[in-house]
Amino acid sequence: MNDAKKYGITVRFGVYDGDECFEARIAELPNVAEYADSFEEAYELALDTIATTAVMLAEQGRSMPAPAQPADDYSGRVTLRLPKSLHRGLACKAEDEGVSLNSMLVSVLSAFRGFDAALTETNDEWHTMCTPETKTMLSAGSKVVPIGQYAKTGAWQ
Repeated sequence: MNDAKKYGITVRFGVYDGDECFEARIAELPNVAEYADSFEEAYELALDTIATTAVMLAEQGRSMPAPAQPADDYSGRVTLRLPKSLHRGLACKAEDEGVSLNSMLVSVLSAFRGFDAALTETNDEWHTMCTPETKTMLSAGSKVVPIGQYAKTGAWQ
């Protein structure tokens, strides 16, 4: 049997069905969620669920999904083609900030990845941090756009 600690378990605090608690999810068992009052308890429940699921599947003659292996095939290198105007604008901003264009692009993409997660994670504190009624985001060209508008259209209009 696989070691339950090798499975992709995530635990986070949030509000679920109106209650503040910790939710544990298992990447290899996407339909499973465990809830508890503490991080440790949620994690332990997830470990127990993995073991119990393995036993149940074995009794049914089915196999337990193997723990996912981390993706090591990403080099961290990306070739990117940009419109000349966007390239110029980013290069100028990087120069103004005193950083390389690469550093500027990493910062912009990292910030957007956090913003993107805020739009999709609605069961925890990310949702309350980025509600359309309370937050705005600065787009290219210094145009202020409500997050709700971006969430609906997917574009900075």
